[in-house]
Amino acid sequence: MSTDRLADPAELAEQERDLVLPRFTNDDAWRLGCLLVDLARERGAAVTIDIRRGGQQLFHYALEGTSPDNDAWLDRKARVVLRYGASSLAVGERFRAKGTTFEAASHLDPALFAAHGGAFPLRVAGVGVVGVVAVSGLPQTTDHALVVTALTRFLT
Repeated sequence: MSTDRLADPAELAEQERDLVLPRFTNDDAWRLGCLLVDLARERGAAVTIDIRRGGQQLFHYALEGTSPDNDAWLDRKARVVLRYGASSLAVGERFRAKGTTFEAASHLDPALFAAHGGAFPLRVAGVGVVGVVAVSGLPQTTDHALVVTALTRFLT
């Protein structure tokens, strides 16, 4: 069992406290999605991007070099965010901090849930988590960082 840390839990918690949206509309999903596409292109990153609010997919884009596997990863990571109300990377870190893994200790089907970085809760002030923004295609901490960068820019 691996207990290697991937990210600082305090930093992950701070990101989730700071990256709270005043609202989240369909147009906001479009703007955030396009921002993520632009950031990925600037970095030459082959990623698939997905944004969901409630049960509805509002944005989905696959850059060249991605595959249907990325869609499956997006679904699995998004389920973790919606179940735990935290980023998929933070959830994985919580399990690692306990000396175990998400796969071993969550008792959730790994074909449906993946606590790998890249999915982040869309939290609206005064409301709570309303959806998920997710990226798949890079190492998990890089996927996570891309989403955090996009949300930070989106909020400024």
